[in-house]
Amino acid sequence: MALLLTCCHSARWADRVAAHRPYPTVDALLAAADEAGYDLSRADLDEALAAESSALPHPDAPSAARTALRAAHAAYESSFGHAFVISLDGVRPGERLDRVLAGIRSRLGNEAEEERVVAADELRRLARARLAFRLAEGLTPRHSGP
Repeated sequence: MALLLTCCHSARWADRVAAHRPYPTVDALLAAADEAGYDLSRADLDEALAAESSALPHPDAPSAARTALRAAHAAYESSFGHAFVISLDGVRPGERLDRVLAGIRSRLGNEAEEERVVAADELRRLARARLAFRLAEGLTPRHSGP
């Protein structure tokens, strides 16, 4: 459960994934994680999003980029009441800052309910990427990674 909660901060999501173990394959586990992510209620999503934090860019990023990202995160959180979440699985490190800034800017125009749907999908993808990362790291809970 502790490992699962590092991937998605919804107790119901973690309970659902854990309830069906053992899984015959990693793919089966990841599929179960996806399914549980699709079934998050409004309260489950609120719980999970409340535990997310805005990622800051690498300290070596240009000052202007760090400032722009902080401002974009603040605008997003002010508009939607939770941290901006986006899965960057498969995005090269050098492209991540641009992807996050573009994502925030484009999603700021969403209506609240539309953004909840987008955020839920991104959270599901993020949980899957985190779980795959944890599995690749030998099932050791960590606070770094995707």
